[in-house]
Amino acid sequence: MASVSVSHMILFIASMLVAASVAGVFTDTVGQLSNAIDDQGLQVSQDVRTDVEIISDSGSANVYDEVTDNITLHVKNTGSETLPAEPSAVNVFVDGRFETDVNVTLYGEGPNWRPGAVLKLVIDRADDPLALNTDHRVKVVVNGDEEVFEFRT
Repeated sequence: MASVSVSHMILFIASMLVAASVAGVFTDTVGQLSNAIDDQGLQVSQDVRTDVEIISDSGSANVYDEVTDNITLHVKNTGSETLPAEPSAVNVFVDGRFETDVNVTLYGEGPNWRPGAVLKLVIDRADDPLALNTDHRVKVVVNGDEEVFEFRT
């Protein structure tokens, strides 16, 4: 009879060890999942609060300069999120082509693009000038918010 109790005791201790190790793994995994959800929630919150509008006049002759082959756009931060005023924060596509030569100038105070402030984008197209008397599209993407600007040269 004692040998049965000892074997039951050994099986019980082994099952408790296995259960404790599984519980430890689950606790760690749930913690990592919780942190990932928090990070994703913060990113979604920033995306929702980001809103920009291209306020340039598409009929203006100031959008495209035929001499310098530059496209100049004014973009206003109409959201509630303060954004960095740097070229890496703004993705620009002209007629479907990603532009890497984009200069950014912030109108207003400070280094950050605050709500209500306007950012001037100058897109250098000297290596690939736009065709004249045709329609063109510029797509500006900031923090997931996309705005499209259409104009004619």
